Amino acid sequence: MKILYFGDVVGRSGREVLIERLPEIRKRLATDFVVVNGENAAGGFGITEKIAAEFYDAGADCIVLGNHSFDQKEIMPYLEKDARMIRPLNYPKDTPGRGASAFKTRRGKSILVMQVMARLFMDPLDDPFAAVDKLLAGNPLMKKYDAILVDIHGEITSEKMTMGHYCDGRVSMVVGSHTHIPTADAQIFPGGTAYQTDAGMCGDYNSVIGMDTEEPLRRFTRKIPAGRFTPALGPGTACGIFVETDDKTGLAKYISPLRVGGRLMEHWPVID
Repeated sequence: MKILYFGDVVGRSGREVLIERLPEIRKRLATDFVVVNGENAAGGFGITEKIAAEFYDAGADCIVLGNHSFDQKEIMPYLEKDARMIRPLNYPKDTPGRGASAFKTRRGKSILVMQVMARLFMDPLDDPFAAVDKLLAGNPLMKKYDAILVDIHGEITSEKMTMGHYCDGRVSMVVGSHTHIPTADAQIFPGGTAYQTDAGMCGDYNSVIGMDTEEPLRRFTRKIPAGRFTPALGPGTACGIFVETDDKTGLAKYISPLRVGGRLMEHWPVID
């Protein structure tokens, strides 16, 4: 199975590059399943039903969120009815929405997608490791699903890497989100799980993690906030990772970064 994961879409620049390039990317890479992190898509904070529909129309199969899941209040009732949109699994029990969903690809393969939020320098949520364990206990790879993807949304590289090793051999891929900068550690762990600490973002990289530089500069140099962060509006780069799994085991046999458009050096996966 060929799986594409796109990092956090930030504001208009991120939306535009993803929506414009996704049909071409999906066709060129013969992708079976596409996951998009949409938690910063609406002006940098949250997502709306309209934006979600635009992502689906462009070719996304699943949208994952994160700590900005509920910044747009209109999304709460939508989360209850759209099984393709996923917020962190380790939110409290009665939080709107779901932390995992199962899908069928266009070729009839099954995939389970889940997201957990890390805890270091993040909201004090339930244990993400226990949440993953509980879900995997009843949904082992290849006995119920042909592939399993875990998105860990968090600040700290060590916590994300620990989740990758914790899941090694039990899931197809573990990918980090939230910090908006693509890391250079795409790899397959010894047990067969593909891993990258952060997929990066879809947005304008002439920025501070997707935001216009003026307010971050003011806050870091003078410690005086003067307004809200606003997304940068220059040309966007779409960043993500591409993973191909073995149909016999569900584990990864190939992983590669993907970068198209905007300021960063372009990089495409090599497909046989």
